[in-house]
Amino acid sequence: MDEPTDFHPDLRFARYLPRTVVGSRSVGLIRKLTARSGSRPPSEGVLERVDANVTVRLFRPDGARPKAPAVLFVHGGGYLIGNAAMGDGFCRRVAGELGAVAASVEYRLAPEHPFPVPLEDCYAALRWLAARSDVDARRIALVGESAGGGLAAALAHLCTWSAEVSPVLQVLSYPMLDDRTTARTYPTPGRLRLWNERSNRLGWRSYLGSASGDTVSPLAVPARCDDMTGLAPAWIGVGTNDLFYAEDLAYAERLRQAGIRCTLRVVPGAYHGFDLVERRTPVARAFRRARLDALDDALNGGADPT
Repeated sequence: MDEPTDFHPDLRFARYLPRTVVGSRSVGLIRKLTARSGSRPPSEGVLERVDANVTVRLFRPDGARPKAPAVLFVHGGGYLIGNAAMGDGFCRRVAGELGAVAASVEYRLAPEHPFPVPLEDCYAALRWLAARSDVDARRIALVGESAGGGLAAALAHLCTWSAEVSPVLQVLSYPMLDDRTTARTYPTPGRLRLWNERSNRLGWRSYLGSASGDTVSPLAVPARCDDMTGLAPAWIGVGTNDLFYAEDLAYAERLRQAGIRCTLRVVPGAYHGFDLVERRTPVARAFRRARLDALDDALNGGADPT
């Protein structure tokens, strides 16, 4: 018999959703189904080439300031699926409400392109964004969801090492931060939705390739980084029914212990990606609003950008 599946009362679809949608047999099909949306030009935005391998979907605010703040968005998908078009709605909102230039990066996916390729693609996009004449490089935030949250966290670490770009905030929604979760048993697997232990093992195995144990780079797995010194402040949001709940809380605590300001938003009874699947619910709207408010504070000092 399954455990009780206690979900947030707003999330009425939760009981009917699968525990995972990503497996070794479904990856190819999911990629085919989402390829069309990724190839279409973005509405109210433009497709820009960063280099031979990387593009971004770029959204500019109306009446932009000479030097506007900026956001780099990194999509989720367990390092295996997804595309930059997943960030279109968020980037349009950032441009419209915060007056910021917003770019969603099209990074290459595992297993064809394991670490460090996806991270290098994201870093190339970040440097390109910071170098733009209409962007204030002192006011750039990193935003990521799920595996994209893991990449955004890794980017924050990479920025402290390279000293080329200094983000003002890292905004991580239910980030995928620790490959060692694959060796642990989730206490209530019946509460997981959309991403479970099996899909997690596949994602990390594909991203890390032949690396394992002590050979895993801390830039591949942010939770393995010993030194948190100098990292950008963080906003981390996660639900209690998310496979990443424990690792996200542990990461937030380590940031705080290192003196890094970290806002943690825990949503009781929320599953992985709840704000995308049941986006019209009050709990999802509040989650997205809190994320946007954190960005507004970091990029505009909480002031109206107009």
